[in-house]
Amino acid sequence: MILSDICIKRPVFATVISMILVVFGVFAFERLAIREYPDIDAPKVSVITLYKGASAQIVETQVTQLIESAIAGIEGIRQVTSKSREERSQVDIEFTLRRDVDDAANDVRDKVSAIIGKLPIDVETPIVSKVEGDASPMLWIALSSDEWDAVQLSDYSDRFLVDRLSVVPGVAAVIIGGERRPAMRIWLDRREMAARSITVQGVEQALLAQNVELPSGRIESSLREFTVRTDSGLITPDEFSELVLKEKDGYLVRLGEIAEVQLGTEEMRYEVRANGEAAIGLGVVKQSKANELEIAEGIYEELDVIRPALPRQIRMWVAFDKSRFVDASINEVFHALGIALCLVVGVIFIFLRSLRATLIPAIAIPVSLTASFMVLAVMGYSLNVLTLLAYVLAVGLVVDDAIVVLENIH
Repeated sequence: MILSDICIKRPVFATVISMILVVFGVFAFERLAIREYPDIDAPKVSVITLYKGASAQIVETQVTQLIESAIAGIEGIRQVTSKSREERSQVDIEFTLRRDVDDAANDVRDKVSAIIGKLPIDVETPIVSKVEGDASPMLWIALSSDEWDAVQLSDYSDRFLVDRLSVVPGVAAVIIGGERRPAMRIWLDRREMAARSITVQGVEQALLAQNVELPSGRIESSLREFTVRTDSGLITPDEFSELVLKEKDGYLVRLGEIAEVQLGTEEMRYEVRANGEAAIGLGVVKQSKANELEIAEGIYEELDVIRPALPRQIRMWVAFDKSRFVDASINEVFHALGIALCLVVGVIFIFLRSLRATLIPAIAIPVSLTASFMVLAVMGYSLNVLTLLAYVLAVGLVVDDAIVVLENIH
């Protein structure tokens, strides 16, 4: 009982130590990461394979099943989940907590590489990557307009908004949901193609051969130097329509004769809607150890700065904010902790009928709980619902110890 003897003989020293613990505890509390739940995501590895033009059934039988069979013997697999849809196969492998995610990813990569030769020729090389637990956006910002289309909104967001939001402290990345990129869409007429003996592969080869931009070296003289570049890049629909597909009996068959060329978007099979309006979304992905509440506060402050400079045609608002649910959960547990503390102190005062005796547990509980924040920070833990519930339970343990001390004093 050396510590208790020292504290009894030197009360000033004990008071100073308690104050130091409280100060360091408050200092650590301000730097603790706040999450809804602890960061204990199981190691996950994802295998994504693209097979253009294939139906979901073909993707399932010719790609997904082969990958599932190849990875079946890997050590430490807890669960395998696969999704097969048009042109895309995704296999998610979850490992046990004791399995190192880097070693697991290497094992999956080796197994998948061994079956690449068995996959169809047109299948792209499978992408093996580690799945981060915090990879999903914690906040979505919606942008819509009555005058601008999705292509213009995507371009504006990419050039002016993504970089500004990415520099907010704690933000890992900002993704554009429902992004529409401009592309030239060529609608082929099969009758005109048949009349001129032209195939889809012939059109594709002509586009690849003639729509190019290549470096061609340089021209040097004693006084000047010029960079030579071969540029036949096509930009407008009219330029694409003039592209030569073949020559037949001295006649040049051009793309505009067998197809309608329009300026459109790369992907037309899906769109994003917010409040019933066509829109795009900006998803904010946080860093793994960052404080969600501080990130959300920083994003809102940045949006307040951005709004006055927005074009009048654009409406911007926060469509989803996970930090609100986290804040509500944390506040609810803090509320329960405060009630528990008040009830404990009140019950002790009612039964002991001594304000001086009640002060011992009333001071010991806050000092102990505040000092423990320093331990959480050193151990790398976060402040979440489970740790706060543990604090609620710990109040009873601290009270027991305080009552024992009080009993020994009396």
